[in-house]
Amino acid sequence: MFPQVPAAPILRSLVVARLLRQESFLAVEALVCSPARKSMGVRTQFGDDVLGYLTERLDADRLRGAAVGVVQRAKRNKAFEQSRWIGLAIDGTGAGRSREKQCEDCRPVRNQKKEIVGYHHKVVMISVVGTGLTLPFDIEPYGPGDSEYAAGQRLLECALKSLGARFANYVVVDGEFARAPFLHAAGDLGLRLVARLKDNLPELSEAARKRFAPKPPDRQFRDGQDQVEIWDDDDFDPWQTLRWKTVRVIRYRQHKADGTVLEAYWLTDFSKSEAGSQAVYYMAKSRWEIENQGFNDAKNRHGFEHICHHHQNSLLINWLIIVLSMTLERLYRQRYLHRGIHSLLQSIQLLRLLWISLGHDLNTS
Repeated sequence: MFPQVPAAPILRSLVVARLLRQESFLAVEALVCSPARKSMGVRTQFGDDVLGYLTERLDADRLRGAAVGVVQRAKRNKAFEQSRWIGLAIDGTGAGRSREKQCEDCRPVRNQKKEIVGYHHKVVMISVVGTGLTLPFDIEPYGPGDSEYAAGQRLLECALKSLGARFANYVVVDGEFARAPFLHAAGDLGLRLVARLKDNLPELSEAARKRFAPKPPDRQFRDGQDQVEIWDDDDFDPWQTLRWKTVRVIRYRQHKADGTVLEAYWLTDFSKSEAGSQAVYYMAKSRWEIENQGFNDAKNRHGFEHICHHHQNSLLINWLIIVLSMTLERLYRQRYLHRGIHSLLQSIQLLRLLWISLGHDLNTS
């Protein structure tokens, strides 16, 4: 007879390990086989082979539902009450690196000489942004023959079906998603769209440059130490396949304190009466949250590129656990599940406290 290990303590262990920034299944095994197991709320020991077996077979939709439930509860508990707008950002990245091709979803990584130097997987992430809390909550992988654009559209539709149409006000995306089907899908789901305007829409890009180049900015303001200039017109012609009546285009020029000047063009279907130039500027800027507080944190601190077990479902489960643990950590650290009199903690401070709390049982066992 083989021992039966319930799924709940295994999942709890995986989440705790990610909160402790432990990347491997062997690290989880070391924790649950140590006296620290009691502080983790886990009674049963198990090995890394159990983790591989479970993550191969676990239903990813149940885990997705748990992450959606967390952000829905955060909204009900007024975690975003100081924000006028709630945004969703969607973007893609590479993850799960390996030296050899292990499955059909592995994509080659090439150097400047076009030589294959390894393999990785491609995923799209969705995150709550624009609220002072960046909360990633879902992942959609895509393999060869698929695309970031198609995966992003699937992810948006799935997320809004779970979250509800009134959860967010807008979706912000890079120029890759500035295509009519995606813009229509966002509108059908009840969201306004803020998208980077790039050369993949050449006629609109050229029209915006010609119109804004000779004009003085419509508005100027300070963003921290930076000086920002904005040009804003809402009567550009839509391209042939876009069913909008007109397109609003914003150009901003950001003068940073070190002398650097950043410039970008964005398109949106927000009317000027719904959102002013400055509001749309901050919505556009919120896209960087998924880069900095999403991908960068996940890769540098939570092992997003590490492969614990090279199986398609196992990889997805681990990515979902990472985004769930990141969201739980931020809600607890920045909003507090039970607010005390303590000051706001930095991420590294909370990590140290978690390790110290595990150490109490190590010393008393």
